[in-house]
Order: sequence, then structure tokens, then C-alpha cells
Amino acid sequence: MVDELDELEFAISQDKSSVPLEEAMDYSTTREFTGKYLRAVGKRKTASAQVRLYDKGSGIIVVNGQALASYFPVWSDQAAVIQPLRLSGLQKNLDFSIVVRGGGKTGQAQAIAHGIALCLLKLNPDLRSVLRAKGLVTRDARIKERKKPGLKRARRAPQWSKR
Repeated sequence: MVDELDELEFAISQDKSSVPLEEAMDYSTTREFTGKYLRAVGKRKTASAQVRLYDKGSGIIVVNGQALASYFPVWSDQAAVIQPLRLSGLQKNLDFSIVVRGGGKTGQAQAIAHGIALCLLKLNPDLRSVLRAKGLVTRDARIKERKKPGLKRARRAPQWSKR
């Protein structure tokens, strides 16, 4: 477990130093991509991510108009986002444009990972067994349960008193 975390941290640090994101893309304007893109929607709890995959890229990931490292300053969230790319070995070959809404930062990162995994499956269906083994293809549908009438919360009943 610790070795995997060290390996992910090393991979993220390598990505930051290998491609200067500020020079590679101007985030204030929309980048013109040649060719078509693949689209998928990834979800987790209340977070929803619309992912566009552009082929023949240089490994740039743009989230809500910002670089991945600036939108997700915590390295574990960055690792969650690039995990499907590392498993498929396509980390340096594809560009992503992502719009994510709802939830917290960690939920958004996992929704993005789900969307990226679905895009990779559209690109290459042979990756299904690898991505499914890590749980990246399955949507995490856990959401907050609604409050029911007569109860204090979703399942919490009022305290019972004998007298």
C-alpha cells in the first residue's frame, strides 16, 4: 500500500516537471483540437463530471478551465484522477477537457476518474478487465438518504420513554 502511494506520488511529480502546463496551454481561451473527441459522464454521490477525451495529445488535463494541479492541490485527488490513465498506459498520449460540478473535491476527483475510465473503454474495450479490477467502471451511487416523516433523521427515531 505504501509502495503504491509512493509510486503514485512519484508519477504525479514526474508529470508536473515533464510538461510545463502553463506553457502548453492557455487556460483563458478554448483550445482548438483537431479531430473528434470521445465524451463520457462520470458520477459519484452528487458530483458529476463531463469528460472529453482528445486523441493525439500531450497528457494535458484541464478541469473547469484550470490545470489539474491547480484545481486539485491535494496529491491524493490528483492520483485518483490519473489512476485510469496509469492503468491503461496512455498517460502521455491523450488530452482531457473536464467540467465537474457538485459534491466535494474528493468526490469530484473520483467522478472524473469514473468518466475517464468510461472514455478509455470507448477508445479501447479491451481495458475493461483492468479498469473493473480497480473499481473504476462501476458508478458509486451512494447518496444521502431522505428524511422520513415521524423520524428525526432518515432512520433515527425519537427517543423512547417508558414514563
